[in-house]
Order: sequence, then structure tokens, then C-alpha cells
Amino acid sequence: MHTDATLVVDFLNTVDIERGEDLLDDPEQWQRWSTARGLVPHNTADARAIRDGLRAAVGDPRLAEEPLEVPLTFALGSDGPRLLSTNAASAVLVAATRLAIRGDWVRLKICPADDCLEAFYDESRNRSRTWCSMRVCGNREKARTWRARATGVHN
Repeated sequence: MHTDATLVVDFLNTVDIERGEDLLDDPEQWQRWSTARGLVPHNTADARAIRDGLRAAVGDPRLAEEPLEVPLTFALGSDGPRLLSTNAASAVLVAATRLAIRGDWVRLKICPADDCLEAFYDESRNRSRTWCSMRVCGNREKARTWRARATGVHN
């Protein structure tokens, strides 16, 4: 997976729906997360707004898409314009912007399993991957569908 995609997916997954844990609830964990990636932590309220906005934009059904205005800084040099980041949250936005420019934004997805909702990057050739993991969420959904058909229950 490309480094921009890794950073964005890691940031989107700072909330774990299945476990009911949110890394941004603990400023020390947010500090460690940011530092481990060579980034400066941003205040958790802004980071949460950015994370929730990005998760909504890639399909988190719990969150409504709302406009999010965040000032970004860029540098202009002989190699052209370059977005700059001053903290962890802006580094994620820069990475997300680069993904969009490259046409890879559509590869960011949220697992549709209600008890998962994990973000992932679809590396399949035709961008058709649905589940974060076929072994876990995909199989669980297939088993659920099979049981419903076998018992005659339809959703």
C-alpha cells in the first residue's frame, strides 16, 4: 500500500467501532500515534473533526457528510507546488489530497459490517473489494446470508 494510503487508513482507524475505543479520547495515545509516524500531534478536537469528516466522505454510515474547511499551506518551488503539513492532522489531509489527485481516493473504503466499519484501501485491480477482510467480515456476512436463506428468513 502506498505511504499516503497507509497514513490515511491508519488515521481513519484511530476509532475502533468493534471495541468501542477511540484513540483520540486519550491525548497521550494521540501523542504516541503521531510521534510514531514522525508527526506533531494536533489538538484532538480538530483531529476528531477531520477524521470524522474523512470517514464520512469515504462512506462511514454513522456519520453525515458535512463541509470541512481546513486551511492548508503550500510551497512553490522549481519542482512545482507542494502541500505542506504542520501537524499530524494536516499531514493526513495532504496525503488524502494526493490520493484524490492521483485518482486513488475511490480506493479508500469503509467495511460495511455494522460491527466493524474499519477503513481499508482497496488494492484490487478493478476496485471491487467490499470487506476489510474476506476471512472475517466477508465470511461472517456470507454465513449470515446463508443462514437466512436456509431458514427462509429474508431481510
